[in-house]
Amino acid sequence: MFELTDALLCSGTAVRTLVELTLAAEHRRGHGALYDAINCGTVDFTRIRRTLGGLTIPCDRDGRIVLAVDVSAWLRPDAPTSPQRGFRHVYGRGKNQAQLIPGWPYSFVVAALETGRASWTSVLDAVRLRPDDDETAVTATQVREVITRLREAGHHRDGDPDILLVFDAGYELARLAFVLADLPVQVLGRMRSDRVLRFPAPPPARTGRPPRHGPEFRFADPITWPAPETTSSTETDRYGTASASG
Repeated sequence: MFELTDALLCSGTAVRTLVELTLAAEHRRGHGALYDAINCGTVDFTRIRRTLGGLTIPCDRDGRIVLAVDVSAWLRPDAPTSPQRGFRHVYGRGKNQAQLIPGWPYSFVVAALETGRASWTSVLDAVRLRPDDDETAVTATQVREVITRLREAGHHRDGDPDILLVFDAGYELARLAFVLADLPVQVLGRMRSDRVLRFPAPPPARTGRPPRHGPEFRFADPITWPAPETTSSTETDRYGTASASG
Protein backbone atom coordinates (compact mmCIF):
# COMPACT_ATOMS: atom_id res chain seq x y z
CA MET A 1 0.00 0.00 0.00
CA PHE A 2 2.83 2.43 0.84
CA GLU A 3 4.69 1.69 -2.38
CA LEU A 4 1.50 2.11 -4.37
CA THR A 5 0.98 5.48 -2.71
CA ASP A 6 4.58 6.52 -3.38
CA ALA A 7 4.21 5.55 -7.03
CA LEU A 8 1.01 7.57 -7.30
CA LEU A 9 2.56 10.68 -5.70
CA CYS A 10 5.80 10.46 -7.68
CA SER A 11 4.19 9.88 -11.05
CA GLY A 12 5.01 12.82 -13.31
CA THR A 13 1.97 12.32 -15.56
CA ALA A 14 -1.71 11.67 -15.18
CA VAL A 15 -2.49 8.17 -13.89
CA ARG A 16 -5.09 6.56 -16.15
CA THR A 17 -4.86 3.00 -14.85
CA LEU A 18 -3.51 1.54 -11.62
CA VAL A 19 -1.55 -1.06 -13.56
CA GLU A 20 0.73 1.71 -14.86
CA LEU A 21 1.85 2.40 -11.31
CA THR A 22 3.54 -0.99 -11.09
CA LEU A 23 6.02 0.24 -13.71
CA ALA A 24 7.12 3.20 -11.59
CA ALA A 25 10.51 3.01 -9.89
CA GLU A 26 8.89 3.61 -6.49
CA HIS A 27 6.80 0.42 -6.87
CA ARG A 28 9.45 -2.18 -6.13
CA ARG A 29 7.17 -5.14 -5.53
CA GLY A 30 5.63 -7.53 -8.01
CA HIS A 31 2.63 -6.97 -10.22
CA GLY A 32 0.34 -8.93 -7.91
CA ALA A 33 1.19 -6.71 -4.95
CA LEU A 34 -0.91 -3.98 -6.55
CA TYR A 35 -4.09 -6.02 -6.19
CA ASP A 36 -3.12 -7.23 -2.74
CA ALA A 37 -2.80 -3.60 -1.62
CA ILE A 38 -6.19 -2.67 -3.06
CA ASN A 39 -8.05 -5.75 -1.84
CA CYS A 40 -6.41 -6.21 1.57
CA GLY A 41 -4.66 -2.95 2.41
CA THR A 42 -6.23 -0.67 5.00
CA VAL A 43 -5.45 2.75 6.46
CA ASP A 44 -5.94 3.44 10.17
CA PHE A 45 -7.09 7.06 9.96
CA THR A 46 -7.49 7.37 13.73
CA ARG A 47 -3.86 6.40 14.24
CA ILE A 48 -2.71 8.77 11.47
CA ARG A 49 -4.56 11.68 13.07
CA ARG A 50 -3.10 10.86 16.48
CA THR A 51 0.40 10.63 14.99
CA LEU A 52 0.05 13.98 13.21
CA GLY A 53 -1.14 15.58 16.43
CA GLY A 54 1.97 14.31 18.21
CA LEU A 55 4.41 15.97 15.81
CA THR A 56 6.14 19.25 16.63
CA ILE A 57 3.74 22.19 16.36
CA PRO A 58 5.49 25.56 15.89
CA CYS A 59 4.05 28.59 17.68
CA ASP A 60 4.01 32.28 16.90
CA ARG A 61 6.10 34.93 18.66
CA ASP A 62 3.80 34.89 21.68
CA GLY A 63 3.98 31.12 22.07
CA ARG A 64 0.48 30.68 20.71
CA ILE A 65 -0.63 27.81 18.48
CA VAL A 66 -2.38 29.07 15.34
CA LEU A 67 -4.73 26.80 13.41
CA ALA A 68 -6.31 27.70 10.08
CA VAL A 69 -9.55 26.11 8.90
CA ASP A 70 -10.74 26.20 5.31
CA VAL A 71 -12.48 24.14 2.65
CA SER A 72 -10.69 23.02 -0.50
CA ALA A 73 -12.40 21.12 -3.30
CA TRP A 74 -11.13 18.13 -5.20
CA LEU A 75 -12.80 18.81 -8.53
CA ARG A 76 -14.33 15.73 -10.19
CA PRO A 77 -16.22 17.06 -13.22
CA ASP A 78 -15.65 13.93 -15.33
CA ALA A 79 -16.61 11.37 -12.69
CA PRO A 80 -20.42 11.06 -12.89
CA THR A 81 -20.39 7.76 -10.98
CA SER A 82 -18.47 9.20 -8.01
CA PRO A 83 -20.89 9.40 -5.06
CA GLN A 84 -21.85 12.48 -3.06
CA ARG A 85 -20.32 15.10 -5.28
CA GLY A 86 -21.38 18.70 -4.87
CA PHE A 87 -21.10 21.85 -6.95
CA ARG A 88 -18.15 23.99 -5.89
CA HIS A 89 -17.69 27.65 -6.71
CA VAL A 90 -14.37 27.88 -8.56
CA TYR A 91 -12.46 30.93 -9.79
CA GLY A 92 -9.62 31.20 -12.24
CA ARG A 93 -10.68 28.64 -14.86
CA GLY A 94 -11.11 31.39 -17.42
CA LYS A 95 -10.74 35.13 -17.78
CA ASN A 96 -13.19 36.88 -15.46
CA GLN A 97 -15.11 33.65 -15.03
CA ALA A 98 -16.43 31.87 -11.96
CA GLN A 99 -17.99 28.46 -12.44
CA LEU A 100 -19.74 25.76 -10.44
CA ILE A 101 -17.77 22.54 -10.92
CA PRO A 102 -18.78 19.13 -9.47
CA GLY A 103 -16.33 17.85 -6.91
CA TRP A 104 -15.65 16.70 -3.37
CA PRO A 105 -15.15 19.44 -0.76
CA TYR A 106 -12.72 18.74 2.08
CA SER A 107 -12.47 20.62 5.34
CA PHE A 108 -8.83 21.07 6.36
CA VAL A 109 -7.36 22.02 9.72
CA VAL A 110 -3.82 23.31 9.15
CA ALA A 111 -1.25 24.08 11.82
CA ALA A 112 2.21 25.67 11.89
CA LEU A 113 1.27 29.00 10.36
CA GLU A 114 4.62 30.56 11.09
CA THR A 115 5.54 34.22 11.10
CA GLY A 116 7.75 35.57 8.35
CA ARG A 117 7.98 34.51 4.73
CA ALA A 118 7.75 30.76 5.27
CA SER A 119 4.63 29.22 3.74
CA TRP A 120 5.08 25.71 5.12
CA THR A 121 2.07 24.35 6.95
CA SER A 122 1.21 21.03 8.54
CA VAL A 123 -2.14 19.40 7.81
CA LEU A 124 -3.55 17.97 11.02
CA ASP A 125 -6.92 16.78 9.78
CA ALA A 126 -9.06 16.52 6.65
CA VAL A 127 -12.74 15.57 6.48
CA ARG A 128 -14.84 15.23 3.36
CA LEU A 129 -18.07 17.19 3.44
CA ARG A 130 -21.18 15.46 2.13
CA PRO A 131 -23.94 17.39 0.32
CA ASP A 132 -26.36 17.04 3.24
CA ASP A 133 -23.81 17.91 5.97
CA ASP A 134 -24.12 20.92 8.22
CA GLU A 135 -20.70 22.41 7.47
CA THR A 136 -20.59 24.43 10.68
CA ALA A 137 -21.43 21.40 12.84
CA VAL A 138 -18.89 19.21 11.02
CA THR A 139 -16.20 21.89 11.34
CA ALA A 140 -16.89 22.41 15.04
CA THR A 141 -16.59 18.67 15.71
CA GLN A 142 -13.42 18.46 13.62
CA VAL A 143 -11.76 21.38 15.40
CA ARG A 144 -12.73 19.99 18.81
CA GLU A 145 -11.15 16.63 18.00
CA VAL A 146 -7.94 18.26 16.72
CA ILE A 147 -7.58 20.39 19.85
CA THR A 148 -8.26 17.35 22.04
CA ARG A 149 -5.43 15.46 20.31
CA LEU A 150 -3.07 18.42 20.67
CA ARG A 151 -3.77 18.65 24.39
CA GLU A 152 -3.35 14.89 24.83
CA ALA A 153 0.03 15.16 23.08
CA GLY A 154 1.11 17.89 25.51
CA HIS A 155 1.26 20.72 23.00
CA HIS A 156 -1.20 22.82 24.99
CA ARG A 157 -1.64 22.86 28.74
CA ASP A 158 -3.67 24.83 31.22
CA GLY A 159 -2.26 28.34 31.49
CA ASP A 160 -0.89 28.42 27.94
CA PRO A 161 -2.14 31.13 25.55
CA ASP A 162 -5.43 30.28 23.91
CA ILE A 163 -5.22 28.56 20.54
CA LEU A 164 -6.08 30.98 17.74
CA LEU A 165 -8.52 29.57 15.16
CA VAL A 166 -8.46 31.43 11.84
CA PHE A 167 -11.42 30.93 9.48
CA ASP A 168 -11.96 32.14 5.95
CA ALA A 169 -15.14 33.86 4.81
CA GLY A 170 -18.25 31.69 4.65
CA TYR A 171 -18.19 30.31 8.21
CA GLU A 172 -20.78 31.11 10.87
CA LEU A 173 -18.28 32.67 13.26
CA ALA A 174 -20.78 33.53 16.00
CA ARG A 175 -22.09 29.97 16.07
CA LEU A 176 -18.60 28.49 16.06
CA ALA A 177 -17.53 30.76 18.92
CA PHE A 178 -20.61 29.66 20.90
CA VAL A 179 -20.15 25.94 20.23
CA LEU A 180 -16.41 26.04 21.04
CA ALA A 181 -16.74 28.34 24.06
CA ASP A 182 -15.68 25.58 26.47
CA LEU A 183 -12.30 25.15 24.75
CA PRO A 184 -9.19 27.33 25.26
CA VAL A 185 -9.54 28.97 21.84
CA GLN A 186 -10.09 32.34 20.24
CA VAL A 187 -12.06 32.56 17.00
CA LEU A 188 -10.91 34.94 14.26
CA GLY A 189 -12.52 35.00 10.83
CA ARG A 190 -12.78 37.01 7.65
CA MET A 191 -16.21 38.36 6.83
CA ARG A 192 -17.65 38.46 3.35
CA SER A 193 -17.24 41.69 1.43
CA ASP A 194 -21.00 41.95 0.84
CA ARG A 195 -22.04 41.72 4.49
CA VAL A 196 -24.35 44.34 5.97
CA LEU A 197 -24.25 45.08 9.71
CA ARG A 198 -26.18 47.49 11.90
CA PHE A 199 -24.90 50.02 14.39
CA PRO A 200 -26.46 50.24 17.87
CA ALA A 201 -29.90 51.78 17.99
CA PRO A 202 -29.97 55.51 18.75
CA PRO A 203 -31.74 56.81 21.87
CA PRO A 204 -35.53 56.68 21.52
CA ALA A 205 -37.32 59.81 20.46
CA ARG A 206 -39.86 61.57 22.60
CA THR A 207 -42.67 60.08 20.56
CA GLY A 208 -43.08 57.04 18.40
CA ARG A 209 -41.79 53.53 18.61
CA PRO A 210 -38.14 53.16 19.79
CA PRO A 211 -35.81 52.11 16.97
CA ARG A 212 -34.51 48.56 17.06
CA HIS A 213 -31.43 49.11 14.91
CA GLY A 214 -29.06 51.87 14.02
CA PRO A 215 -27.77 52.89 10.59
CA GLU A 216 -26.50 50.27 8.17
CA PHE A 217 -22.82 49.41 7.84
CA ARG A 218 -22.36 48.07 4.32
CA PHE A 219 -18.94 46.57 3.68
CA ALA A 220 -19.22 47.35 -0.03
CA ASP A 221 -20.28 50.99 0.45
CA PRO A 222 -17.56 53.25 1.90
CA ILE A 223 -20.14 56.01 2.50
CA THR A 224 -21.64 53.95 5.34
CA TRP A 225 -18.28 53.34 7.02
CA PRO A 226 -17.64 55.13 10.32
CA ALA A 227 -14.46 57.03 11.03
CA PRO A 228 -11.71 54.55 12.07
CA GLU A 229 -10.91 54.42 15.76
CA THR A 230 -7.46 52.92 15.27
CA THR A 231 -5.01 53.20 12.38
CA SER A 232 -1.63 51.50 12.06
CA SER A 233 1.08 51.61 9.43
CA THR A 234 4.05 49.27 9.00
CA GLU A 235 6.96 49.39 6.58
CA THR A 236 7.60 46.00 4.99
CA ASP A 237 10.73 44.98 3.13
CA ARG A 238 8.83 43.41 0.23
CA TYR A 239 5.53 45.26 -0.17
CA GLY A 240 6.22 48.81 0.95
CA THR A 241 3.86 50.44 3.43
CA ALA A 242 1.04 48.31 4.83
CA SER A 243 -1.78 50.28 6.47
CA ALA A 244 -4.74 48.99 8.44
CA SER A 245 -7.61 50.80 10.12
CA GLY A 246 -10.55 49.69 12.18
